[in-house]
Amino acid sequence: MLKRIFDIIFSTIGLIILSPIIIIIAIAIIIESKGGIFYMQTRVGKNNKDFKLFKFRSMSVGTDKKGLLTIGNDSRITNVGKYIRKYKLDEFAQLINVIKGEMSLVGPRPEVRKYVELYNNEQLKILNVKPGITDYASIEYFNENMILGNSKNPEKTYIEEVMPHKLELNKKYINNPTILHDIKLIIKTIKIILLK
Repeated sequence: MLKRIFDIIFSTIGLIILSPIIIIIAIAIIIESKGGIFYMQTRVGKNNKDFKLFKFRSMSVGTDKKGLLTIGNDSRITNVGKYIRKYKLDEFAQLINVIKGEMSLVGPRPEVRKYVELYNNEQLKILNVKPGITDYASIEYFNENMILGNSKNPEKTYIEEVMPHKLELNKKYINNPTILHDIKLIIKTIKIILLK
C-alpha cells in the first residue's frame, strides 16, 4: 500500500515537472513522421497478466513487425527516436502505466510474452511483483541495443546471455523491495541519464 502511494505521488509530480519536455517530444514526433505519439506494446505484468505498455513512439509505424529486439543503429528508428531512446525519454510515457496501477516506478522491467514463455519456474517468481520503469537490469544494460548490435546472433545472445543475467538482477531487487531501495535506484537511474 505504501509503495502504491509512493508511486502515485511521484508519478504525478514527475508528469507535472516533465510536462514541458513531454510536450516538446510529442510535437517533434508528430512533425517528423506519420502516426501517433505513443507506441503501445503488450507486455507481461504482475501475476502473468498482459497489459499495454506506453512508450513515446521512436520508430516508423508498423516496423515493429520486423522484430522485437532493437539492435545497434536500427534503421527503423526515426531521427527523433534516436535522441529520445539515447536518453531514455521514450520511457517517460510509462508514468501513465504507473498511475493506472499496471507498473511501479521501480521493479523488474516487463518482458514480452515470447520471452516470458522461456522462463523457468524460479524465474517466473519475477511476476509476483509489479514491473517497473527502472531496476538494476535497466541500469546495467543501459546500452543494451549496442551490446546486441555487436553480436552475430542478437536474439540468441539476448535469450542465452542478457535475459538470464537480467532476471538474476531482478531477483536481487524483489528480495528487498523497500521504498528506500526504490529511491536509491531512481537516483542511480537519473545520474546515468544525466551523465549520458
